[in-house]
Amino acid sequence: MNIVFLDADTIGRDIDLSMFEKSGHVTVYGFSSKEEMRERAADADVLILNKMQADAYTLEKASHLKLICVTATGTNNLDKNYLAQRNIEWRNVAGYSTECVTQHTFAMLFYLLEKLAYYDNYVKSEAYVNNTTFTHFSNVFHELYGMTWGIIGLGAIGRRVAQIAAAFGCHVIYFSTSGKNNNPDYSRVSFDDLLSRSDIVSVHAPLTEKTEGLMEIFAQAGQIRHLSPASQEAQALTEKLRGFISENFYNCTEEVFQGLGQLYKADQRFQENIDRAGGKGTADFVSQAISVRKAGAELVAIL
Repeated sequence: MNIVFLDADTIGRDIDLSMFEKSGHVTVYGFSSKEEMRERAADADVLILNKMQADAYTLEKASHLKLICVTATGTNNLDKNYLAQRNIEWRNVAGYSTECVTQHTFAMLFYLLEKLAYYDNYVKSEAYVNNTTFTHFSNVFHELYGMTWGIIGLGAIGRRVAQIAAAFGCHVIYFSTSGKNNNPDYSRVSFDDLLSRSDIVSVHAPLTEKTEGLMEIFAQAGQIRHLSPASQEAQALTEKLRGFISENFYNCTEEVFQGLGQLYKADQRFQENIDRAGGKGTADFVSQAISVRKAGAELVAIL
């Protein structure tokens, strides 16, 4: 059996891969381009990969392929429909990174929440020791206790983050991206409700067709917020947003959408979370663009 590891360098060079030799002939590559993958997969019975895209193009010549092993949890790099058509099985590694990812989540949280980069530079510049009062309040931060932490995706990692957030005294709420997760320990809310109520939002959901555009639309809005809310680009984006909500969450009628537009601007937490995705002013821009939709519709009705 031919076993080909396509991108071993992506998991580090301190891992012993010799156990694979018990199962067949093993060829290990540090990394592979798409073109190289096409050739290297041609005679493989088993492919081991981490970052590589497995699809019709890269696997076209892999006529003997029976199994793909992903050395990670995420599998959005696999075209599963294509693999099913070819009767190619796939397996991933679930649960190995729960503690590590949770730790990193809190590392990032405190880095941002407590302005660590700013205060690190402030102390190293000797501004603190040269301050006669030995105090500095120019860039304030607040304690985590009492904040609302919104979690998108309450799987193994999401639950672990929730446990530690609760230990810090946070009120934890969550949005189920699958719509199937019900956990009595925490309050399940809608996506809109989560954005409007949360001081902190963390995402612990797999990248799927349903979650791919979760915050991307607001990020795109941030890129065009210098344009008029009535511009063609802005209006196309509002239609994309309404369609995304209707397809993935609930029936977002025009009336409901107008209400959301008002919330984006009026609700402070909604505004802050949207602005985090697209930059300052994004929530106000999206709100205005949605309002323009209503004005345009009313004008058409009059005419």
